[in-house]
Order: sequence, then C-alpha cells, then structure tokens
Amino acid sequence: MTKADIAHQIAQATGLTQTDTAAAVDGFIEAVSMALEQGEHVEIRGFGTFKVVERAARKGRNPRAGTRIDIPPRKAPTFKPSREIRDRINRDRQHPG
Repeated sequence: MTKADIAHQIAQATGLTQTDTAAAVDGFIEAVSMALEQGEHVEIRGFGTFKVVERAARKGRNPRAGTRIDIPPRKAPTFKPSREIRDRINRDRQHPG
C-alpha cells in the first residue's frame, strides 16, 4: 500500500477531498519524522509507537572481499505495534480450522 492508496482510502471513508486527505497524510508523516529527528517518541494508542534507538558499533564482514570492517554506531527508527494491532494481524492464526 502506498501513501496515495492510504490517502484515497481515507478520502473515501471520510468524504474529504483526495487533495485534503493527501495533505493530511503528508502532514502526519512530516510531524512523525520531525519528532523522531528530535529524539522524541511518537505513541499512537491502539496503533503503536515510533522511536529512535541507538545501534552500537560492531564488527562486520565485507561479503565481496571477506575482510572485517568496523561498522560505526548509528541511530535507527523503529516501530513497535500495539497489542491491538498484533492481535488483529494474528486473529486468523488463533482459530485454525
């Protein structure tokens, strides 16, 4: 599903124009991105939490040359889904048959 698909689905569900909905989706993405850039957590109850975690420096291996390389520490954005989302995704697996 693309950003345009999300905007289209929201527009159909709410009756808003596709243009207004696309602007709202863009605004949401920008707000989350800015918060993460500033080191903040973004929690959307019933959906999940976006946050930035610190990845430690580590040793790696160049797959082509086989030489060992140092991988520097870095920050990485993560998403942890809420229990409600995990339950919805796994609903079919709970009642096989």
